[in-house]
Amino acid sequence: MNDQDPRRTQEARAAAELALVRVVHHYGARPEFVLLGGLVPHLLCPDAPLQHAGTTDVDVQVDLEIAGGAVHTKRLENALYNADFAPDDERSWRWVSESASSRAVIKFELLADLDNQPAGATISFDDCQHLGAANLRGTGFAAQDVQVRRLRAKDGGVWRTAEVNVTGLAGFLLAKVAAAYGRRKPKDWYDLAYVLLHNDAGGPVAAAEAVLASFGHSLGRIDVALTDLAANFSSVGDQGPMAYLEQATLDDPTLDPATAATDARLAVGQFCALLLR
Repeated sequence: MNDQDPRRTQEARAAAELALVRVVHHYGARPEFVLLGGLVPHLLCPDAPLQHAGTTDVDVQVDLEIAGGAVHTKRLENALYNADFAPDDERSWRWVSESASSRAVIKFELLADLDNQPAGATISFDDCQHLGAANLRGTGFAAQDVQVRRLRAKDGGVWRTAEVNVTGLAGFLLAKVAAAYGRRKPKDWYDLAYVLLHNDAGGPVAAAEAVLASFGHSLGRIDVALTDLAANFSSVGDQGPMAYLEQATLDDPTLDPATAATDARLAVGQFCALLLR
């Protein structure tokens, strides 16, 4: 999970979304897993004036799939094979496929948050030949705030529609806060600032209210990560605003750099202050 991140493009995002639709098609029904990660901001911010950068990853939280037992996990493994994914030789929680249209390598990553397993452990699934999940603290928030979405993508000339469980605004933000704290990747700081600025709920205050409504009783589990996030956005020259600025101005060179960095700092600062008070 510390691999070098490829450049994020709209073509790669479309290829990743198609890959997800194909997996669900071969699964044969709406899977129990919950989509989180870089495909979600586009769904949370459909009317944003600035397009989200996209991703080549399909990240799914599989606590509900695990709860369904071996029949569910075996069905998911077969769907991945049939959608032209292959298991990573070293990581059973990562499966890979190369997109013929964008030449991007799409990674399908399975994440869990099980209290009876150590953080960072790899969980093996019964009756599966290669399928597993990485046990990452904080991803469980995604599975506690779920919306059903319909995704549509063109697969070899055929339009396919898939019903997918997608994490909502609150679940996405807290899972991202945990990810940013755990791996300190610029893409996580960018994603957080982007969604806080552009979400359909109405910005950082509305986002904080959504988090408090869904998870106000359990924010103590993540207050250290929230404090760390606030520290990384405390001034415009910090890592957080700079990560947002770099990607945002790459996507739209007409943006004023000082304004973009300041907007990111203020949005994240406001969000964290409301949750940490």
